[in-house]
Amino acid sequence: MVDNNISLDIVTYTILVDALCTEGMISKAVEIVDTMRKQGIEPNVVTYSTLVDAHCKEGMVSKAEDIVDTMIKRGIEPDVITYSALVNGHCLQNEMDKARGVFNLMIEKGCAPDIVTYNTMIHGYCKGKRLDEAMELFHEISRNGPILDTVTYSTLLQSMFQLGRVLTACELFRKVLASGQIPDIVTCLILLNALCKTGYIEEALKLFEAMRNSGLELDIVPYTILIEGLCKVGHIKVAKELFHQLSNNGLKPDVYTYCIMINGLCKDGLPDEAYRLFGSMGDNDCSLDSCCYNVMIRGFLRNSYTSKATQLLTEMVGKGFCADIFTVTLFMDLILHSNRSILL
Repeated sequence: MVDNNISLDIVTYTILVDALCTEGMISKAVEIVDTMRKQGIEPNVVTYSTLVDAHCKEGMVSKAEDIVDTMIKRGIEPDVITYSALVNGHCLQNEMDKARGVFNLMIEKGCAPDIVTYNTMIHGYCKGKRLDEAMELFHEISRNGPILDTVTYSTLLQSMFQLGRVLTACELFRKVLASGQIPDIVTCLILLNALCKTGYIEEALKLFEAMRNSGLELDIVPYTILIEGLCKVGHIKVAKELFHQLSNNGLKPDVYTYCIMINGLCKDGLPDEAYRLFGSMGDNDCSLDSCCYNVMIRGFLRNSYTSKATQLLTEMVGKGFCADIFTVTLFMDLILHSNRSILL
């Protein structure tokens, strides 16, 4: 660069360092910073923060801390981005006590954490199943700021459901609504999915209606989640109604939606109806795949439609698909408990 009489300023160098870090060429980025110094250009807080962030994301938190020490010795104080990068580095390594130490240090230094810093800490605590400590931070934000965002709520809701604290999650969601904040589709889907998986189907139906009435643009995903939840608790009639509403709302079921509905019908003792739905997939521009065949075959077997299951297995193999371990296991059980081979 010098040989070609090209003079680079701090902004250009920092852009170059950022590009190298983004591409994972961290050692090259460090060389560029060394070149800057040799040319009498001192890296600024943005340059250093870029290096700190890159090292932290690659798990080199100790090296990142050395960079922070270097910048402080050179009279450059870390800012909220620098500290947040360090916090994230420790969280990624599940070192939450160290992350909290950096968090506390930045406050002591008069550097107020922003919502990104708080969300990083909350996510780290939730990942480590330390929900109470995550909630402490949540209440701290509620009292003192910064403004909570949907990432905060979504992270906490996900953790609460994973830990089986369904009612606590529902209460938090009500607080979100009471605060006047409008949950985004991601937050709603987390809640809808968790309610369905934990059997709170009436609450899931209410949430789904609220989503439809709120103006949120719903795609096939929330419908599929709710259909699966309804099938799981045996509400097959409501599931069928919702499935048939798809076309009225300009939506087409995908392969996963079909598999869920077929499985639900079979579990409810309706294999013939399931097979009609299976046969209609091609008419709706949805190609049959291995998953669909396996679900339908298992449905036949569980309803003692052995001959149809065998015929469909032959058809599936002929199309280049394979039986999965669950289907194979059912066939093996039938063979072992039958006086004759079902394949004859």
